[in-house]
Amino acid sequence: MIISGISVFLLFCVGGLHVFWAFGGQWGSRVVIPAASGSGELTFKPSTIATLIVAFLLFIAALLLSIQGRLLPSLPSFPWIKWGCWVCVFVFGLRAIGDFKYIGLFKRVKLTRFARYDTFLFTPLCLWLCFTFYYTLIYS
Repeated sequence: MIISGISVFLLFCVGGLHVFWAFGGQWGSRVVIPAASGSGELTFKPSTIATLIVAFLLFIAALLLSIQGRLLPSLPSFPWIKWGCWVCVFVFGLRAIGDFKYIGLFKRVKLTRFARYDTFLFTPLCLWLCFTFYYTLIYS
């Protein structure tokens, strides 16, 4: 339960941060988008709607983990909860592996500010969440 609780807290924090960014917040926003090597130009500019969708999905992931990890014992775990958790295992696992260029364990562009944060924060967080969802599925 402790592992699930920590991960639910992290998911809610990251989801809240996305809501903050969607409504114009700037804190941390310069290091969360990959930049092209050398030029420093961002590889993409997420829209407000896309940022809110990511926030919503993170909140849904937190809810799924809360139910599967029995942090919300009053809510029954239906089969779709388990399937949703498996989707989260694969999504966070794939994010940790990355795109083989800018993000993940096997990125080639490593000298940008984003790449440093990705190496020491974003990818380990995704590995942790992948592990947490898997652990909760197996042992709950």
